[in-house]
Amino acid sequence: MAEIIEITDLEMPELKPYTDTSELELKNADTPMFIAESPKVIRTALGSGYEPISLLTERKYIDGQAKDIIEKCGDIPVYTASSQQLTALTGYKLTQGVLCAMKRKRLPKAEYILAKSVRVAVLEDVMNQTNIGAVFRSAAALGFDAVLLTPSSSDPLFRRSVRVSMGTVFQLPWTYLENGSPDYIGELRNAGFVTAAMALRRDTIKINDPRLASVDRLAVLLGTEGEGLKDETIDSCDYTIKIPMSHGVDSLNVAAASAVAFWQLGKHD
Repeated sequence: MAEIIEITDLEMPELKPYTDTSELELKNADTPMFIAESPKVIRTALGSGYEPISLLTERKYIDGQAKDIIEKCGDIPVYTASSQQLTALTGYKLTQGVLCAMKRKRLPKAEYILAKSVRVAVLEDVMNQTNIGAVFRSAAALGFDAVLLTPSSSDPLFRRSVRVSMGTVFQLPWTYLENGSPDYIGELRNAGFVTAAMALRRDTIKINDPRLASVDRLAVLLGTEGEGLKDETIDSCDYTIKIPMSHGVDSLNVAAASAVAFWQLGKHD
């Protein structure tokens, strides 16, 4: 049974994960952790096997929207206070009233994920957490099996990415590739994947080209905001693909482009 603890001191060391502590510090702590926010996201994480460390919730939610979460979490501390106190503690207003500190899982090797996948999204040096979360959500919804990231990309378990993904970062397999651009292309090829770079070039094929639909195992590569994929990455890929545009628009941002690509190139039932 969970231990309900009324917060009387905002400086309690047990509350440090919920303060404005750097998310990178939480990731690199002795017990690597992250913060899941909102009941829906927390339930998804629990259902995907993530282990809770503690909960932070408004007092009124203990017998409300956090009740089933508290029951599922078992014997962990549940810290509670008023909305005003929690705002003072975290530095922002909790829109849905519940946070959960959770242990990180050990990430699998990319080769393990690739062996079990036929459609993968690859994010090269993507740093914007909102875009990462949106890419995960689209990949999960539109028929992709996994997301791989280059070492310079941001962390999908940072709070904003988790929130934007609506918890799909817990459901979709993901990991970091060992190499940066363009060396990671070899990792994909060795696993039997055809590589398709999304880029604005003249030597492109349309995203609905029949050659792409016939590929058994396909990796779709998306680049960082603004600059896109590196030239050496594009040059190393089997195909360069683009989404046909209208009204003089030359491109979509990486989150929107990924949704179009995943719908067109995903494996649908």
